[in-house]
Amino acid sequence: MFEAIFLGALQGLTEFLPISSSAHIRIAGELFGTNSDPGATFTAITQIGTELAVLIYFRRDIVRIISAWFGQVSRKQLQAAEKADARLGWLIILGTLPIVALGYFGQEIIRNDFRSLWLIATTLIVFGIILGIADKYGKTERQLHQLTPVHGVLYGFAQSLALIPGVSRSGATIAMGRFMGYSREAALRYSFLLALPAVFGSGLYELNGALGESASERVFSLPETFVATAIAFVTGYAVIAWLLKYVTTKSFAPFILYRIALGSLLILLLSLGVIS
Repeated sequence: MFEAIFLGALQGLTEFLPISSSAHIRIAGELFGTNSDPGATFTAITQIGTELAVLIYFRRDIVRIISAWFGQVSRKQLQAAEKADARLGWLIILGTLPIVALGYFGQEIIRNDFRSLWLIATTLIVFGIILGIADKYGKTERQLHQLTPVHGVLYGFAQSLALIPGVSRSGATIAMGRFMGYSREAALRYSFLLALPAVFGSGLYELNGALGESASERVFSLPETFVATAIAFVTGYAVIAWLLKYVTTKSFAPFILYRIALGSLLILLLSLGVIS
């Protein structure tokens, strides 16, 4: 239970920062020693907690988007602002398709090959550098209402890279947004909204599978997993509020340096045989 609480807090703290929550969960599980890998199922279910935090924090935006989208589908006469919200709803659906397809057809690779600590160390460093380049040289001339279908799909493909632990869902989408000229806040907000369908879908799918497993097949019991999910919700909500304020005035440089340092430390520990 102590491990579950710790990992839940870690999930909430790292899910929205561009440093990869799945990488941190995987590394922490290895360092605990007893449960060398919490597993993709545990990670996916605890992410439901952090996405509930997004759902509540952006509840007004989400209700507005869903209402406008259903209004457009039912051919209701919409105002200009409502049309913009309905359009954003369509773009979120469009941007979700890549990760749904790749996540469904690549389940075995994700569960096994993508859990390698060598791979995680490499992606932490490489995508940290990519984020640094995007944040430094990306222009800040577009806002969320200027999102195009092409950009929505590109955001979606960037999000699908987060199936590899170490990439970071928010980091990949933010980097793509900055490359395309979106402000830090716009890229971050769309990253939050875009993650909702994919993460909830993945988490509920894994939860359904976990309910059918025997106790011996699980790294953590269902009560432990649910406690971790609740902890992830609370910490995740606090991080969202802080991060949205942070990016209005500051760059992602501290997170980039942290990614490179953590990846380098991980390679050192692996090379010395401290962890395997």
